[in-house]
Amino acid sequence: MTLLDRYIEATALRAIVLVAATLTALFSLLEFVEQLASVGQGHYRVVDAFVYVVLTAPARLIQVTPVSMLLGSLLALGALARNFELTAFRSLGISEERIVASVLKLAVPIAIALFLMAQFVVPPAQQLAQSQRLSALSSSTSLRSSDSFWAQRDQQFLNVQEFQYGNVPKDIDIYDFSPDGNLLSFIHAGSADVQPDGTWLLNDVVRKRINGGQFQTENLASLSWVSFIPTQLLLLPPESMPPIALYRYVRDLKQRRQQAVRYEQELWTKVSIPFSMAAMIMITAPFVFGPPRAQHYGQQITIGALFGIVFSLAQQITHYLSLLLGMNPAFSALAPSLLLMTLAVYLFRRAHR
Repeated sequence: MTLLDRYIEATALRAIVLVAATLTALFSLLEFVEQLASVGQGHYRVVDAFVYVVLTAPARLIQVTPVSMLLGSLLALGALARNFELTAFRSLGISEERIVASVLKLAVPIAIALFLMAQFVVPPAQQLAQSQRLSALSSSTSLRSSDSFWAQRDQQFLNVQEFQYGNVPKDIDIYDFSPDGNLLSFIHAGSADVQPDGTWLLNDVVRKRINGGQFQTENLASLSWVSFIPTQLLLLPPESMPPIALYRYVRDLKQRRQQAVRYEQELWTKVSIPFSMAAMIMITAPFVFGPPRAQHYGQQITIGALFGIVFSLAQQITHYLSLLLGMNPAFSALAPSLLLMTLAVYLFRRAHR
């Protein structure tokens, strides 16, 4: 790596970090305003809203990174162009492709950093944010430590000792007490399938009831249980699940011949992030390196930014359409980025004819 490459990368990285921080702060502020509408419900206070926004900020950062790559690259290369540094580079025999490649190299370490954040930072932060928010809003109390979860409402207690794939309750104990504190029943289940309506389908169940001072034990293959815990308090949304756990969960659902489209779509969306970042950087080239007589950098950067924002919106629309129309998740997630890369190469070559 030459000094020139490091200079271009450092300039682009500073701009990308600045844009990412600005967008994350902006969307966090909007989320905080939205959370203020819940202040006063239950025990939910302004400080709870602030903590929720801070804890969910890492997930927000991941979402805005592809657009930040576009805007940061446009700002960095545009600044170099305005200062005639790009002209100086090209006069030294440095090709435009090499300049873009220097910025493109940033996608690799940034993608690795995002993966580590999605794997180790976002899930526990998201879980804690949801748990604290819903506990403050609801009448039930809950405590989660590492993978273990305790919750209580009225005379009923729930303990989940493990969450397989980060989202499947396993080793479940349910205690039901009378108002005077006597144990009425105990249920242990090996695992549970949480239904969309909030009902739990308990599997490998052992149920014990106290009748006249005697335990009555039943062994059941499955048992339906109406949970007093909101589903959002326990389970992470697919977009907040760790990537490796999400992959294993999709594989497990397919092996059991269960519906996995929503989770598979989110898995491929995560896979597509590095491609989106690369596409966003590549599309800056035709807007920055246009014909010299036609270069109006402010206008070119504005058009490029609008182009990237439209692409980001189109990507989200494609995501929802794929769920509605049953499209292949891999195709719907990767196609927009690959098309944008192709368009970037075409526009770049067309600008230099």
